[in-house]
Parts: sequence; structure tokens; C-alpha cells
Amino acid sequence: MSGRPGRRRSRAPEEEHVNHERWLVSYSDMITVLMALFIVLFAISQVDQEKYIALSQSLAAGFGDGTPEVPPSQLDGGPGVLDGLVPQDRDAVAASTAGLVDADSGLGEQGSTPAPRPSVDPVLLAAAQQEAAHLAAIRETIRASLAGQGLESVVAFRIDERGLVLGLVADDVFFAPASAQLTDTARRVLDAAGPTLVALPEQIAVEGHANVLPVAGRYATNWELSADRATQVLRHLVERDGLAPGRVSAVGYGDARPVAAGMDDTSLAVNRRVDLVVLSDAPERVRELVPAVVTP
Repeated sequence: MSGRPGRRRSRAPEEEHVNHERWLVSYSDMITVLMALFIVLFAISQVDQEKYIALSQSLAAGFGDGTPEVPPSQLDGGPGVLDGLVPQDRDAVAASTAGLVDADSGLGEQGSTPAPRPSVDPVLLAAAQQEAAHLAAIRETIRASLAGQGLESVVAFRIDERGLVLGLVADDVFFAPASAQLTDTARRVLDAAGPTLVALPEQIAVEGHANVLPVAGRYATNWELSADRATQVLRHLVERDGLAPGRVSAVGYGDARPVAAGMDDTSLAVNRRVDLVVLSDAPERVRELVPAVVTP
């Protein structure tokens, strides 16, 4: 008897084996990249020009960029920003930047990282020295005129980025308290400085200032008092000393611009003042360098 051909049992498909270690490939790649990064960071942290150049060239070659020209680096100890200056210019710039530190760094003169010095254009520096010498010559001329009348001690001179400042401390020497009336000493000082100021080409600014003490009498506030004092000085220079009206201006700042802090007699006296400013007509970039190169 013939049997019925049996049906072949279909084999169940085998389940695909899951590779649970596939993450090791990505992990290995990440570790390799990190190792290369740390090697690069370590290499460039070493102040060695030869190693720096070799690393730069090898990286460029590895990435298929050929061997490009190595850019200049600050590690080579090459010329600095002050090269090209004459020795006296170097000394002037060094003196003007000595002791400067980044206020946020917390590093002082004993810090391990010196503060960077600003770049100084030799042309600008030479122009600043010339302007400082010009302002100093004006100062000495006026000082000599005052000395001839025994008044050199009642005027404070300074040279800043604006120009030459003649400080007339507004105490009893120049003005009576709470008054804008010029004293005899104030008139003598203005008459002594007047001829020099008249002969100059620069503009003259007359700036009135006051201390923080409230004023009494005819003036409502220190603004009016400081403005009136500046105006009286301007009028004397124009009406008595012949200064051209188009070259002079007057402004009152009240107590908004003190030069000394505190409530002691000295601070109150120096803040109650009138400043005569010979305004420098040099470019702003030159005027910024003047205080660093001016001679006492």
C-alpha cells in the first residue's frame, strides 16, 4: 500500500542575533577623537615654536590641505607693537602704562601675567609729544607772568586730554562766599594770563564749579552760582583783556564734577572753583596720549 506523501514541515526562520556591543564602535570613535583633542591642546600649550610649526604642518597634511604657510605667532618672540620707536618714546609709553592691570583679572604688579600694553603708533606718539610741549610752553609763559606779580601759587595748572587747565580755586582769593563778584586778586590773575590767552589760536572754555553745600542769597542753586562765576571771568577776559568773543565760552557745572571727595574744608574749597581751559585743537587720538607724555 502506498502511503500518502508526507508534507515537509516548514522550518521557522531563525531570529536575527542582536549585537548588543555595537555601541562600542561609537564609544571607541569618541575616545579616539577626545584623545586627539587633548594631544592637540597639550601640544599647543607648550611654548615651543618648533613643535608648534611641526604640529601645524602635520595636521594640515593629515587633513589633505598640503603644507600651508604657517601664520605668524606670538610665540616666536618676534617684534612687538613698540618696535620702531626711539628709546625715549619707549620710555614714555612704558611710563604711561606701568602698573596697569585688567581690573577683572585681580593681578597686580606681582601677578604672573603682565597686563598687555596698548599699541602705540609712533606718528601719533610724536604728535602727542609735540602737543604736550606746546601746552607746557603756554603753561610756563603764564606761570612766569604770574610769578612776576607774586601770584604763581594761587593758580593750579594741569595738562590733560582736553588741553591746559588753569584752576582758579573759588575761595576768598577769587570770589567771596556765595558771590560771583571777582576779587582784586582774581582780576590781577586774569590780567596776567590775559595777554598770553589773547595771542593763542585755541578756543578758551571757562568752566564754573561748586561744592555740595547749599547756596543762600540771590542764587537758587549752585548751578546759577557756578554759571555766574564763569560768566564774570569770561566778561573780564573779553571786556578788559581783549579776548575775542568768538574764541571763548562759559558754562556752569554746579557740583556735578568734583575733583575731590569728602566734606572737609580742603575738598569743599577745591570743588568751589573756576577752570580756564585752553582747548587743544589736536586730533582726538593725539590728545588721548598727551597726559602720558607731558612733563611736569
